[in-house]
Amino acid sequence: MTPEAAAAAALLTPEAVRSRAAEIHALGLEDRLQAWRLQPERLAAAADAVAAVVRDRHPDLRVPPHTRWRHLLPDGASLLALIAARLDHDPAALLRARMDLIILSVLLDAGAGMSWRYIDLETGRCHTRSEGLALASLAMFARGDFADDGRSPRADAARLAGMTAEALGRGFQAGPDNPLAGLEGRAALLRRLGETMAASPGVFGQVYPPRPSGLIDGLTAEITEGSLPARSILIALLRHLGPIWPGREALGGVNLGDCWRHPGIRRADATNGLIPFHKLSQWLAYSLIETLELAGIAVSGTEALTGLPEYRNGGLFLDLRVIAPRDPSLLEMEHAPGDLAIVEWRALTVALLDAVAPLVRARLGLDEAAFPLARVLEGGTWWAGRRLARERRADGGPPLRIVSDGTVF
Repeated sequence: MTPEAAAAAALLTPEAVRSRAAEIHALGLEDRLQAWRLQPERLAAAADAVAAVVRDRHPDLRVPPHTRWRHLLPDGASLLALIAARLDHDPAALLRARMDLIILSVLLDAGAGMSWRYIDLETGRCHTRSEGLALASLAMFARGDFADDGRSPRADAARLAGMTAEALGRGFQAGPDNPLAGLEGRAALLRRLGETMAASPGVFGQVYPPRPSGLIDGLTAEITEGSLPARSILIALLRHLGPIWPGREALGGVNLGDCWRHPGIRRADATNGLIPFHKLSQWLAYSLIETLELAGIAVSGTEALTGLPEYRNGGLFLDLRVIAPRDPSLLEMEHAPGDLAIVEWRALTVALLDAVAPLVRARLGLDEAAFPLARVLEGGTWWAGRRLARERRADGGPPLRIVSDGTVF
């Protein structure tokens, strides 16, 4: 392995996300960030707000993990039951179908924009944002829109490689009167997924023709002492799905995906200035953990994964002024994902989620084993961020305006 390839491998880990976010946080504590001021004395109020939301939404404190399944259920229950029935409830086939579905649904779960709506044709209910995206992807999957035969509940490499924005837009009910942000970016992401799978049959097609769920065949080799390390799931996703992300930063020919630059990250090697987040990949890892556990496969070490630096978790800290802009006009501007202000905000979000989690647990009288980070997020910071957004802005949108290409947020 070349030095650059080794450096890339080091960035494709949850440890790199956490440690480099902590470095930006340390700069914030020293008041050395360019776009933001950190106000740690307000973190206690954030913990109060999150704990209140947890008690309001889950009075028994039995909080599920923060995964894509929360958006598929309960409204998608009938379609999920239909998929299971079509597979004769065969456990192995059902696991692969669920993995195909979850991988596609998470990859399609970038910001939808403030005006997009999805109407469930079965119930007539209107859904927006993550819930709408989840149910749209489920309906397409159940119809066979991602399968070579056009009817089976699975995702095939060739069908994905030919995905067009028009076809995806039909499934998501998008159009001039119902614009979906980043539609072409989403379709391009699926095309790259199909091409990546076709090019790597040893990874995705060991047992069946290449499908996203083919990853399970390599992951089972990682099982030790009866469980699969969560870290192994994320690293497999980062390594094998890396080529699907738009060309941004790369080292040694390795696409680093959701990885950006900040001058405060200093190294004497090729990773100098680079900070990874891997938001969608970690969201996918959390979601696959629940999928595998539903199939009876134990997963250990979930604490290795980090919080998700997206606009609900990050919005929580902005709206409660744990993070404050040096220039208030920053909140009125439109930003690209690689802008310095966004990189700093996302890094602070990762570090502050680690900092607020024990404070929330203390207020709820729970320890980390009973209330791990995945439950803090679901209970939790994500919902507290959404609630604050609804209270403070008429459209319920985030406190920052970010241009979405359908592959980051």
